[in-house]
Order: sequence, then C-alpha cells, then structure tokens
Amino acid sequence: MRFFHLSDLHIGLRLMNRDLREDQAYILRQITEIAGRERPDAIVIAGDLYDRAVPSAEAVEVFDRFIEELTETLPEAAVMAVSGNHDSGSRIDCFRSVLSRQGLYMVGRPPQTEEEPMAKVVLPDAFGSVNFYLLPFVKPSMVRAVVGTDEKGNSLSYDETVRRLIGREQIDRTRRNVLVSHQFYLPSGRNAEEMERMDSEIRTVGNIDEVSADILEQFDYAALGHIHKPMKAGGERWRYCGTPLACSVSEAGQQKEIVMVDMGEKGDVRISAIPLRPLRQVRVIRGTLEEVLREACGDYVTVILTDRADLNILDMQDRVRKAFPRLLEIRRETLRQTDYSSPIRGKAALDPFALCCSFLKDPDETEKEILRDVINTVREVRES
Repeated sequence: MRFFHLSDLHIGLRLMNRDLREDQAYILRQITEIAGRERPDAIVIAGDLYDRAVPSAEAVEVFDRFIEELTETLPEAAVMAVSGNHDSGSRIDCFRSVLSRQGLYMVGRPPQTEEEPMAKVVLPDAFGSVNFYLLPFVKPSMVRAVVGTDEKGNSLSYDETVRRLIGREQIDRTRRNVLVSHQFYLPSGRNAEEMERMDSEIRTVGNIDEVSADILEQFDYAALGHIHKPMKAGGERWRYCGTPLACSVSEAGQQKEIVMVDMGEKGDVRISAIPLRPLRQVRVIRGTLEEVLREACGDYVTVILTDRADLNILDMQDRVRKAFPRLLEIRRETLRQTDYSSPIRGKAALDPFALCCSFLKDPDETEKEILRDVINTVREVRES
C-alpha cells in the first residue's frame, strides 16, 4: 500500500496581503504530476484545506480543480481529507455520503453521538487490508455528548478528549492501522515551548490544545496536520508533513515536501520525502540598500536594510519596489538601543496573555484561566 500524506493546504491564504492563488494552484498541479508518476493507492490530507472557515469562491475553485485533476490522474485511488481548525467542519461534511461512494472521503466533523464511531476507510492490498481512521480537528466542547465531562461537569482537556475518542474504537493492533488527524501532538517528555512553531500557526495561550503523542503508539503510521514545518511527533512513523507552500516569512528557505508512505506487511513501513518546488520562493534579503538591489527578483521578499546613514525614504521605497515587484515588507535595522526599563521584555512584549497579566497586577489562577479562555476565544473568532 502506497499513500501520500499532505496537510495544511490553506487555500485562499494571503501572504501579507499578497494573493497566493496562482502559487497554490501551481503547487497543487505539481502534487498531481508527482502522484501520476508515483501512483499512490491513496492520498490523505490531514486538515486545513482552506485558510478560512468560509472560503472564497476562488479558493473553492482551486480546491475543486485539484481534486478533479487528482481523481482524473488516479481514478482508482482513494482520496481522504479531514477538516482542520481553519475549516468549517459542517461545510467539509457536505455531501459526505455521496462523495464516499466515489472514493472521495471528506470528513468534517468528529463523532456526534455515543453510537457513532470514528470515520474509517478500509483499503485492501496484497497483505490484507489497511484501516484509515479519520479524525477531524476536535475541541472538547464539540464532543461533550460523546466523551463526557469531568467530575465537575466541565469539558475535558484536549488530551483526555482525544484519548477517549480513539479509545472508543477498540483498535485491533494485529492489523495495519493509520490515523489521519489535525491536532497539536506533543512528543512525550517535550515541553510545548521548546517546539519550533511557524508564525502562520494558531497557538493557544498556555498550550491548552496539546495532546501527548504517546496515544499514537497503537498506529502503524500517523498522518498529522496542524504544524507547518515538516517534523516528527516523537517517532519515525508519526509525522507532520507541513504545508506544501510557505505561509509566512518565518518559513523562508524551508524545504516543503510530500511524505510518501509504503506499507508492506505488518511492521514494514517505509517513509520518504518528495521535495516540492514553488513557483516563487519566500525570501528574506538583508544588507545595505545597494547590496539588496543587486539581488532583484520576482520572489516574495522581506527586505531588511542595514544602512547606518539616513536614506531618502521615498526614493528608497521606489527603488526597492521596482527591484522586487512582489515585495512583502521593508524593515530597517537601527543603532538605537532598546529601552529595557519596561517590565515586559522580548517575546513577552508580543504575548497578549503576558501583557494582560502585567496590567492586572498578579492575577490569581482563576483569573488567569478566565483570561486564557477569553484570548483563545478571540483568536478563534478572528481566524474563522
């Protein structure tokens, strides 16, 4: 059994107000061409198909074209996709039962009742069959009726919620099992603050959304979404494939890829990365104005100017924009010393939770919990 692992397409994303539709269509066509060459039996997309819960008509058209070309190229392959935190689960679920009869499994919502199991697709091969468990992004409040509450009647933690959802399935470990999931899985023994995160990712205050990755041990492979950089979630067989296209300047120079998985008999899992080549790179170019101008290109560029002498602002901006037609921003490095008299320094100055705590003057734990909930709710509404 061979399958492609993709995630976080974020179709409809604008990079600092730059429309990426052409770039996204290009990279999706490249994925289709690679699929035609490698002939996978299945393609799994682990969430965040779109960048917004209500995508634009243009974004829907890009995704529609991708699926059309993919199914034309691989008419016998199964295509499986779950919703991510940026998606609307109910919209992804639309026509779910009809599409599944065509080999297209779009799963937007987790189980809604105690009787409803997790979505599962079973694909046969020469060694028997492979079970694909499809778990969309889930918040504890979404599945209270399914997994229950704590002793005080409150929603469970993200970790306990995911454990109970997976635990209901009574997975047969003698068979080959794959999980497709969009959550923040934290490797055992790791601190969430130690993990490198991209600027394009939504992060919760206090990392309340973390789920211990040891729950993945029962699967032969875990195709994960949510983290935008390719990385392992504590083991070779539990992986984030990352975005197929850079979604922020923090991803400049990052190699994007398709993760290809070949499964033989039970225990035989071979994983390889197929590099993707974007239509245009996201770059950070640093130097004096004259040095920067010598690197003129059509990529998406953040320019950091190091000139110590004053520059004619209007002339500088005109020259830089002419050299870089897809300029994202211009920054200036200065010799001015940072004022460290403020009690909030460094990254904390950008952290709304730390900022609010400093104004509240030593809030207690109850007040901090309320504050975290408010900030996380505002972030979810802003990104929807």
